Amino acid sequence: MVKSYRGIEVVKKVDKQQLLVKDYMATRLIKFKPDESIFDAMNLLLSKKISGAPVVNDQNELVGMISESDCMKEVIRGKYHNMPIDTGSISSYMTEEVVYIAPDLNIFEVAQLFLEKELRRFPVVYKGKLIGQISQKDVIRAFKKVRSSTWR
Repeated sequence: MVKSYRGIEVVKKVDKQQLLVKDYMATRLIKFKPDESIFDAMNLLLSKKISGAPVVNDQNELVGMISESDCMKEVIRGKYHNMPIDTGSISSYMTEEVVYIAPDLNIFEVAQLFLEKELRRFPVVYKGKLIGQISQKDVIRAFKKVRSSTWR
């Protein structure tokens, strides 16, 4: 008879780490209203060193995003017409078809969306209201917290 010297195997339960958007998103956001001046938006984006921000209505519902690229439209228009930057409203320049995500989405799924959509940030919407924003940096920060024993 051959005895095994392996001993008794104890099955260790590995609790899967839940990496959810709501745990890593930014909640203190710079936000704009659609009727604000594009010039004011440009100044604030520059002074806060951010590349874009959500645009919300009075009920805090997401109606668009304004980005550096959107602001460039005004710069080009001013150059084309040989005029200084207009003080048109953000609503004339913002992106209205915004891809947004839910707060209970897994970070791994968000990482895949960043690769597919080639965006820098996603607004986070819950019950029709803007509650936060998650960036590529936030996702990378979340991955740092994953223990090697639960990486799958």
